[in-house]
Amino acid sequence: MLYKDLLQETYLAIVANKARSALTILGIVIGIGSVIAMVSIGQGAKQSITDRIEESGANLLTVSPGQQRSFGPISSGQGSAETLTMEDVESIKTITDVEEVSPESSSRYQITASGNNTNASIYGVYPEYEVVKEVTLNSGMFIASSQVSSSAKVAVLGATLSEDLFGEEVDPVGQSVKINGITFKVIGLLSETGSGMNSTDDAALIPLTVLQRYLSGSETLSSISVKVADQDAMDQVQQNITDALLINHDIASEDDADFSVRSSMEMVEMASSISSTLTMLLGSIAAISLIVGGIGIMNMMLTSVTERTREIGLRKAIGAKSSDINKQFLAESIMLTFIGGIVGIIGGWLASYLITKFSGTATSVTYYSVALAFGVSVVIGVVFGYYPARRASRLNPIDALRYE
Repeated sequence: MLYKDLLQETYLAIVANKARSALTILGIVIGIGSVIAMVSIGQGAKQSITDRIEESGANLLTVSPGQQRSFGPISSGQGSAETLTMEDVESIKTITDVEEVSPESSSRYQITASGNNTNASIYGVYPEYEVVKEVTLNSGMFIASSQVSSSAKVAVLGATLSEDLFGEEVDPVGQSVKINGITFKVIGLLSETGSGMNSTDDAALIPLTVLQRYLSGSETLSSISVKVADQDAMDQVQQNITDALLINHDIASEDDADFSVRSSMEMVEMASSISSTLTMLLGSIAAISLIVGGIGIMNMMLTSVTERTREIGLRKAIGAKSSDINKQFLAESIMLTFIGGIVGIIGGWLASYLITKFSGTATSVTYYSVALAFGVSVVIGVVFGYYPARRASRLNPIDALRYE
């Protein structure tokens, strides 16, 4: 059988029953579209987290209380203890290639202003926080060293928190807010950073001494951020910090450490691992619809074989080979998945765009996911179309011609 004739017969067979063919193709469209959309959400989340971490600087180290323990791609235990103090900060400052050190303590408190009330993250920081975390001001000024030493009750607000308390059009600088019942003067407004790790949009920054003295009542730190002068010295500085804190905490072995020192690149790798697991999970869930679509194709092809039994018998009687019949039905199955794959790719791309546009969730459609989804659809056409095609090719021509 010539390929031109094969394509023509395939086209005629598909359009002969447009409604049934369209419903069968729809199953593949939903499957392909779902896979692309779900994988794009996972990839978008991975890229968003990676970008946020990298924005904070490739030469950033973070010291957290508590030893970090990993369970597959998920880590736990970090930040669960209260072991970091200002003594550790002073020790870190003496280490070679350490450029800036930012001690931080945080918790959530009620904050009120202009009759509005919300629960927000409150960070106690030093002036070095602005440089280490690379935050930018929209208006006003950042916390000064004199305000830390004098325990001045001043605050710098995140963009979202400012909108919640004062509205979108009001510059909060010069206004007053109450944090846990204590009045603070707003001296600065941070630029919007967007969602992600270390976002300060829904937070307020105050002097660390004020948080420790008037809010938390504790002198321990939530974390210590360290900016390294030379990126090539990251590993050495990380080890030096570990050694210094082991001495401070009177701990003999690194395995027994009550703190963790992690680089920004390690955070990127960890976030990528978690996001890859999420992407795989979402893709696997969506792939179920592809299998359902494949079963729909098999069902349609078996019905088609039954309806066209006499046609098959006639073709064999006038000289068609079993391989010709097999190719014909297999081509129909592949054509259905091919059409469904093309439409599904367009639908998945459109769905990803709409998700980003209306929900604000970052998505990223990769050529790899498109190629994978389309390749799987063709494989499904072959796998689920093989049995009906083989069944048609093995029909006895005499029995087929007698079929009622």
